[in-house]
Amino acid sequence: MCFSLNAASRAFGSVYRVILKDLGITYPQYLVLLVLWEHGDLPVKKLGEHLRLDSGTLSPLLKRLEAAGLVRRERSVRDERSVEVRLTEEGVALRERAEQVPRRIVSATSFDVDEIRDLRARLDRLTSALDAAVHAELPDEG
Repeated sequence: MCFSLNAASRAFGSVYRVILKDLGITYPQYLVLLVLWEHGDLPVKKLGEHLRLDSGTLSPLLKRLEAAGLVRRERSVRDERSVEVRLTEEGVALRERAEQVPRRIVSATSFDVDEIRDLRARLDRLTSALDAAVHAELPDEG
């Protein structure tokens, strides 16, 4: 199962690389933008939680998105210790161009919509089960 999941993940990465090239962003940058498009401005910590990324991985991503003019990082006016990530006008505008990405990904899989929904539900269930196992500190076998 591990090899199959890893192989599928790598294949998805390759397809995303081709599709996102037209938008001038990488797959990890696309994921950051998806969260911001859905949730709006977020503290860096919350953004990392949504993406399941630590700050060491997220910071360089945000720097590149900021350099590309797609996001801004600013100190929170409510809490000086917190940094908020905000979409720029360019970041908001990119959403319209990115709306074709999911359709192109689905097309690349040759799955129908029901198969995609089923796969996503199963993967979400797998992720939840594995998270629960980690939090329960994996029981010893024997």
